[in-house]
Amino acid sequence: MIPENFLLNQLRKPVISGLSRPKAWRRHQLQRIEALLKEHQEDVLDALCADLGKPPTEALFELIALSQELKLAQRQLSHWMRPSRVPVPLAHKPGKAQVIWEPLGCVLIIGPWNYPFSLTLQPLISALAAGNTAVLKPSENAPTTSELIAKLIPQYLSKEVVQVVQGDGAVAAALIKQPFDHIFFTGSGAIAKKVMAAAAEHLTPITLELGGKSPAIVIAGADLEVTARRLIWGKGMNAGQTCIAPDHLLVKKELKAPLLQAMTLAITEFYGADPLQSPHLARIINDRHFQRLQHLLEHARDQGKILSGGQIDTYQRRIAPTLIDVDNHNDPLMAEELFGPLLPIISVANLDAALTEVRQQPKPLALYLFGGTHAEQQKLLETTSSGGVCFNDVVMQVGIPELPFGGVGASGMGSYHGKAGFETFSHQKSVLRRPFWLDLKMRYPPYKTNLALLKKLLG
Repeated sequence: MIPENFLLNQLRKPVISGLSRPKAWRRHQLQRIEALLKEHQEDVLDALCADLGKPPTEALFELIALSQELKLAQRQLSHWMRPSRVPVPLAHKPGKAQVIWEPLGCVLIIGPWNYPFSLTLQPLISALAAGNTAVLKPSENAPTTSELIAKLIPQYLSKEVVQVVQGDGAVAAALIKQPFDHIFFTGSGAIAKKVMAAAAEHLTPITLELGGKSPAIVIAGADLEVTARRLIWGKGMNAGQTCIAPDHLLVKKELKAPLLQAMTLAITEFYGADPLQSPHLARIINDRHFQRLQHLLEHARDQGKILSGGQIDTYQRRIAPTLIDVDNHNDPLMAEELFGPLLPIISVANLDAALTEVRQQPKPLALYLFGGTHAEQQKLLETTSSGGVCFNDVVMQVGIPELPFGGVGASGMGSYHGKAGFETFSHQKSVLRRPFWLDLKMRYPPYKTNLALLKKLLG
């Protein structure tokens, strides 16, 4: 359960007292996180290897993402915090209006297990830049990383600013019942519904970073060799356990065979003849998720649908990148987000057919198109809805800290990264200042204003 020394009101004090409002306070917190990252880089890499078997390069991506977020926040903080002037109508003059950004209070950040370090600390950077305090709940499914976060945070940030609460789902359930000023959740849609229901009890605003079945479309005009490499890289990274990894592939029928050949070659190029022996392939997080993927893989094997790959190592919880033919949209592979290195491939007649498929599914977190003309790219942008779109590549959009990151519909609610994160954890307070020296009597009863004149002023 929640630790006995956990007092939400104590964490609100720095905000309520105004201590967290100045830019200097916010910069200091960001500098402390920067020091944590610089001084414990190897500890983070070791923890991610222990939990997910991440190769050092992929583990380093988590630190790079945090470093980029910190640099942007430190560079732009003054600009983000600056009040904005708002013009006032004639009736309000000589008043002055502005919008100021104020912190929400104490926020709860619930991290995921797939990128357990970066996706727990990245929203924290936004929250602190906005002048909030926070409670972190790392994922219990990445226990080594969770322990590391719980160990390091108190060494660099005051307990009045950030606290870490570890535990299982029961602890998370108890936390979301508390009257936080904002809840930021990254994870599955099923758990998000519980978070949303609990937050409703206190009318707590929430941000939900979820996922979904993000499609990749390949049509004429795509460089098939480059497309294959990028698709296999995006699907193989972190063993497919990435919320914006390509979930399935919609490929123009005539391109399917050459693309399949190019992707098969890319798998061998990246991971060798036996991917299960490759030091560059991560493992599945736990037995439950491994067994779910194994069941889907064996069903495809029984149906004779495996086009490439299919090797598994139960002891190491490793699955080779696997290409699977799918011709029935009721196939189990199409039922929910795969979150693993299985890539279903579906033939389509053309872009219009692919877009019809996309629109029939819940709105994805990411949508990818390889090839096509500028007009076809515009058609995709104008006739589909998704958290984000990337043309001729996958995953790379998340590496631009200035781009807001978030879903829509079933793939999430709200966004963060860069200024979007600052705004998520801030309240836009409207302020009007008026002097005493101009006080027109016509505004007060008994009203003697000419109605015809008022109507004329209203246009």
